[in-house]
Amino acid sequence: MAGSSRANPQNAEKLGYIGLGLMGTPMTRRLLDAGYEVTVWNRSHGKLAPLIEAGARHAAAPRDVLANTDIVFMCVTDAAAVEQVIFGSEGLAAAPGAGKLVVDFSSIHPDAARDLASRLKAANGAGLIDAPVSGGTKGAEEGTLAIMAGGEAGDIERVRPYMLAMARRFTHMGPIGAGQTTKLCNQVIVGCAMAVLAEATRLAVNAGIDASRLPEALAGGFADSIPLQLFVPRMVQGIHSPPLGHIATMLKDLDTIADVAHATSTPVPMATLAGQLFRLARAARGAEADALEIYKLSAAHH
Repeated sequence: MAGSSRANPQNAEKLGYIGLGLMGTPMTRRLLDAGYEVTVWNRSHGKLAPLIEAGARHAAAPRDVLANTDIVFMCVTDAAAVEQVIFGSEGLAAAPGAGKLVVDFSSIHPDAARDLASRLKAANGAGLIDAPVSGGTKGAEEGTLAIMAGGEAGDIERVRPYMLAMARRFTHMGPIGAGQTTKLCNQVIVGCAMAVLAEATRLAVNAGIDASRLPEALAGGFADSIPLQLFVPRMVQGIHSPPLGHIATMLKDLDTIADVAHATSTPVPMATLAGQLFRLARAARGAEADALEIYKLSAAHH
């Protein structure tokens, strides 16, 4: 086996990773590169081969991942997929879970995270941490992600060394669900930033200045940000593959924000507008299109 020459770091726990998509594949690769033993499972088999070549072990079902590891990480598309992986017929809940941890990187409703945690604990004794991520595919590849987590303090500290192989920042925000709520605050800012940066870029283009120089021109000023530096060049040059994130993912998060805002009597006029723009973008560009294609909504027809 390719990875067996690198010994598992001292006292390291056995790790699992479920969901080898845009984020899961590079995150798993970073764990393997750090020398950890990682067992993987993915709904579609195509994405497994490169990771198995890199030394990952393959499990037949989610339950087998938990049975053979101490800590299982997962990153899947939505709450329905999380439900399936944990409580489906071959799900994590079907394996013994006492003393084991499941870390969910997916972005779901904070209420759903709390519900899953209590049901999993009742089913097999496993602990759950909700740990949504920010930083996109680029952050996953470079290990610069920001991960915000909800869960018990002891569990958080137990997973910290593994988290820091995948992320630059890992912050305990409170009990289960607090990670998801923090991610929603993140997405208020990111979703609006995408919409606003698309506007600024289109204004530059339509008014006849070089939009590709905006990041350089505004660097260090109040408009400067990682989104400005990363998103504007991609919008101007039409670079959308691989996507930084899908339109559907951003829309799902903005819809969750609207729901939590409603439940907490919080006015969110900007995030609500961003949600409508992304719903328009999904109709025009498709659910799987790069979220930055929101810029194409304002393109002139010649």
